[in-house]
Amino acid sequence: MAAEGWIWLWRWGWGRRCPGRPGLPGPGPGPTTPLLLLLFLGPVAADITDGNSEHLKREHSLIKPYQGVGSSSMPLWDFQGSTILTSQYVRLTPDERSKEGSIWNHQPCFLKDWEMHVHFKVHGTGKKNLHGDGIALWYTRDRLVPGPVFGSKDNFHGLAIFLDTYPNDETTERVFPYISVMVNNGSLSYDHSKDGRWTELAGCTADFRNREHDTFLAVRYSRGRLTVMTDLEDKNEWKNCIDITGVRLPTGYYFGASAGTGDLSDNHDIISMKLFQLMVEHTPDEENIDWTKIEPSVNFLKSPKDNVDDPTGNFRSGPLTGWRVFLLLLCALLGIIVCAVVGAVVFQKRQERNKRFY
Repeated sequence: MAAEGWIWLWRWGWGRRCPGRPGLPGPGPGPTTPLLLLLFLGPVAADITDGNSEHLKREHSLIKPYQGVGSSSMPLWDFQGSTILTSQYVRLTPDERSKEGSIWNHQPCFLKDWEMHVHFKVHGTGKKNLHGDGIALWYTRDRLVPGPVFGSKDNFHGLAIFLDTYPNDETTERVFPYISVMVNNGSLSYDHSKDGRWTELAGCTADFRNREHDTFLAVRYSRGRLTVMTDLEDKNEWKNCIDITGVRLPTGYYFGASAGTGDLSDNHDIISMKLFQLMVEHTPDEENIDWTKIEPSVNFLKSPKDNVDDPTGNFRSGPLTGWRVFLLLLCALLGIIVCAVVGAVVFQKRQERNKRFY
């Protein structure tokens, strides 16, 4: 098991290459990932695709030239609202107020393990928080349903990744633009006034707006592990943003992207969306599951509502106040006492043993 863990660590971290972008180092475990945990994971995740065409699923990919987009004969992608199609990009919204647009894959995805790479661009004339609102990437049961959540419906079923550029909550300490993740079974509503704080699973600050170079985002889902990575610095390397486990997503849902503007606006462009199949072995029990019947969910030890902001723009668990601080101090004190007692006993035994030789 340990050897298999080392192989997995090498492959998923430093020893692999990014799918769809040859020569780009892959997104390895972040600096806070415990090494011992990785060693005992064993062959949980498979080697990531390196961008070979055999792993690229063209029926779920949006690639230039945009053939089969919005056509009446066997379309691969449909779009609605303010979305316009050019030879270089799909513009979900122009830099104008009160616009909503989206683009959705026509084919449901039945892959259990996948990775989506999104080449996008958010830009406009607005300065210093005078722009909005952002892009949402979707893997959901319903498609082409307009709504208030970045141009798409609320109370959705599935996965959403929000690339939010405007802080609606004036009391927040997080730094925008901000990327967050939400999984919904239709029972939760996205609260724009709080920037989705109460339903967010995890998030990070990501400065992707008005960049002069290409900006990319990767979403990887495999064996219940959801990872979001960014390449925003024009350094040809991924940076970890979100990494959570215990995520359950069904097959048969649709990929899409949407954007919305309000009193403030931006150009929200999608240049490409490339879906790669991850070659992962599943147990016989997992293979016998009807993955289309799985309810979107996340196994959390705590509620996402326990999340609070910190000045870095990242999320952490609830503040260490009151009884939490008391318990930490008590554990530290007990540890010191135990060490002192053990040390004293060992010292006394040595003293008694030395006296016997005199």
